[in-house]
Amino acid sequence: MPEKSAFLADVCERARREPKRLVLPEGHDERVVRAAATIARKEIGSPILLGRRDSILQCLRSTGSSAEGITIIDPAEAEDREEYAKTFFELRRHKGVTLDQAREAMRSWIYYGTMMVYKGAADCLVSGSTHSTAETIKPALQIIKCKKGCSLVSSLFFMVLDRDVFAFADCGVVESPTSEQLAEITVETVETALHFGIPPVVALLSYSTKGSAKGPLTKKVAEAADIARAKAARRFPDNGDIVIDGELQVDAAIVPAVAARKAAGSPVEGKARILIFPDLNSGNISYKLVHRLAKAEAYGPILQGLAKPVNDVSRGCSADDVVGVSAVTVVQAHAL
Repeated sequence: MPEKSAFLADVCERARREPKRLVLPEGHDERVVRAAATIARKEIGSPILLGRRDSILQCLRSTGSSAEGITIIDPAEAEDREEYAKTFFELRRHKGVTLDQAREAMRSWIYYGTMMVYKGAADCLVSGSTHSTAETIKPALQIIKCKKGCSLVSSLFFMVLDRDVFAFADCGVVESPTSEQLAEITVETVETALHFGIPPVVALLSYSTKGSAKGPLTKKVAEAADIARAKAARRFPDNGDIVIDGELQVDAAIVPAVAARKAAGSPVEGKARILIFPDLNSGNISYKLVHRLAKAEAYGPILQGLAKPVNDVSRGCSADDVVGVSAVTVVQAHAL
């Protein structure tokens, strides 16, 4: 895996200090198998590949990779599959799930892997190379569920441009958040950013700066900023470095000279490193534009709000992308 940024190098180094057991459910994908070999070789984590053993071993051989340090589990032959099915049945029986349906669910590699994390047989999970974000999140919501005090799962992307690292949220999960939900996404993103050393200077973005335009969309963002400030003060009472403001246009959020003209009273001062988008349309479009046109490194979507770390990669990912998100996921697991 080529070295990319100081950010990723730091994340990998932090992961190596305390490797975690990482489930990779898509053992049928060559990119994931190659990523597992890299993760094991670089001691970023202890990868657990799910899939057919013979196929995975053949893939490792064909790519010139070693199986050393990799655990391979075929859920179809796993002795604990019945136990996992019974646990899933107990978790979902109130939703009408039968034991037979629970057994069928545990035939799915992603459901089985998520149950491994829930049961403590693994610490974290990365999926998405052959599954949609929804297919990754659904088992996590059904089995792992939201952490205490959190009402929704959201996501962020770490966007790396040279030496600058930004957190973009939400770019992958919550389609049209309310002001309360936008505030919760903001505070969860601040917590994640702090864990990864990103300055907690937050701009809630809009097409308006401080009332330059009036409408329900700008009102929602301004209300969310007020709620987020109050939530952050309760969550992080001893952290005086957190700055949250909105609504701000993106140029007023990240360009000091523009901020001085458009938002002279804003404490963000054009130095935002956490950008909160008003809806999924704007967030998803923006991260892809920055990734493709500015050639920024993009790591995510990194899920927030779950009781244990489960993360997603794009179906267009490379093996290196899987390694990068896996390193982030291992570092997330350090906080538990």
